[in-house]
Amino acid sequence: MLSRYNREPCCGPCSQLLTAAEPHPVRVPEHVWQDTKVVMAMHDGDFGSALARVRKLASLRQEEMARVTGLSQPFLSALESGSRRLTHYDKIVTVLERLNVPKHALPQLFAQNAPKPVEAACSHSDEPVAQEPWESPLDVARRLSATITSNTDPATLTVLAQQIGAIVDRYEADGPHRLAPKTAELRNFIQTLLEGRQPPGQRAELYRLAAQASGLLSYMAVNAGHDAIAEAYSTEALQLAQEVDDSELMMWIFGTRSLGAYYAGRYDQALKCADAGLAIDPGNAQAIRLLVNGRARALGKLGDATGAQRAIAEAEDLSNDHRLPCGLTPCISFAPYSIARTLANAATAHVALGNTREVIEYAEQVDELVEQSDSAWSRALVRLDVATALLADSHPDVEHAMMLGMQVLEAGGGPPIRSVIQRAGELHVSATTWHQIPAVKDYAEALRSWHNAPLTQAVTSSAKMALSSDSRKRRAPGAAYS
Repeated sequence: MLSRYNREPCCGPCSQLLTAAEPHPVRVPEHVWQDTKVVMAMHDGDFGSALARVRKLASLRQEEMARVTGLSQPFLSALESGSRRLTHYDKIVTVLERLNVPKHALPQLFAQNAPKPVEAACSHSDEPVAQEPWESPLDVARRLSATITSNTDPATLTVLAQQIGAIVDRYEADGPHRLAPKTAELRNFIQTLLEGRQPPGQRAELYRLAAQASGLLSYMAVNAGHDAIAEAYSTEALQLAQEVDDSELMMWIFGTRSLGAYYAGRYDQALKCADAGLAIDPGNAQAIRLLVNGRARALGKLGDATGAQRAIAEAEDLSNDHRLPCGLTPCISFAPYSIARTLANAATAHVALGNTREVIEYAEQVDELVEQSDSAWSRALVRLDVATALLADSHPDVEHAMMLGMQVLEAGGGPPIRSVIQRAGELHVSATTWHQIPAVKDYAEALRSWHNAPLTQAVTSSAKMALSSDSRKRRAPGAAYS
């Protein structure tokens, strides 16, 4: 026979509470929620202090409080000591529900529109009760938690940006063959994060970092002579940059596309890529690179002296309008071209036009910075440009040209890349008129040995190499070393 103390619950909500209860449930006495310290700690979200005070007033052991809240005993201990914090919305909601925290003691986030107490739901009135149109604050909190949940945090984004910067800084010392695998690993890690969930700001930054990593891989593929994969990476990078409307990064990517077309001997395409980038924002500092590395050099190869010189002048004028990096910026840098980098590219454009005086003048302006820089590629390329220009002069200085070429080969020119290999070959092609001169023979022999190095062979075997000093005469890679 049931007594009044163990009979069936009188209504649905009460039934759920009682039938789900433990045989000897641990309860928090009502008077605890009248304690000023408990209420203030709860309002402030200081759950460690609040739970420690509740446990003391309720005379509960730590393991009992852990059972009530659903937290693990070690976590509860750390929470009360202040070494851990309770910040996850779902866990906070669970703790509040299991403690049955009254409305006046709820944290500020949950204080408004708190659900009615269970007692109100147990009314025996026969009148129908209209259903409230509002969600409970706990429902709102759960939805908010799901919405802003992220598998990324600001610290991770900072580390990823630092890794991108480190690759740029190390590129000219290590080269594409060493850094491409590390960059691909970084790109794939970013992709793993993108397959999760992030708030819009974090997701936009991940898109930007992914675009930069793909852009770096495209640039490396150009230098290594892999045209198809370079195009694939640049397409991916451009799409990602467009998604976050990063105009400067889009311009940089078009510059890399122009570079790839230039070294493949597709000068018309190099010009189109440069123009596409310039159309995005002609006054942006990124336009300097597109003008001097893209337009001027392509027009030089196409024999358009007026167009090339105009592009160089525009790049120099635009440089005066912006605060630019000092020194000789890394060739792969996302920063705008420095003055020294612009002048070095202007010299290359004049090489194709046969303007020896202009080449030497530009080279002299950057000589000190180039020699002081860590860029072996820049030193090699400037010397090869000057050497080729000396052969095109009305009074060719063959001995001096070959001496500069030999300096490049003896120094190694840094990790093998397409541009250095190609221009070393162009110098040899230009010197064939004087092939009986001992200095030319010595350069040809040194070039053959240099070309036989494994990494150099890897670049030349994978790349379409335009080994001529102008667009009127082209030779296959092998012809330059025979």
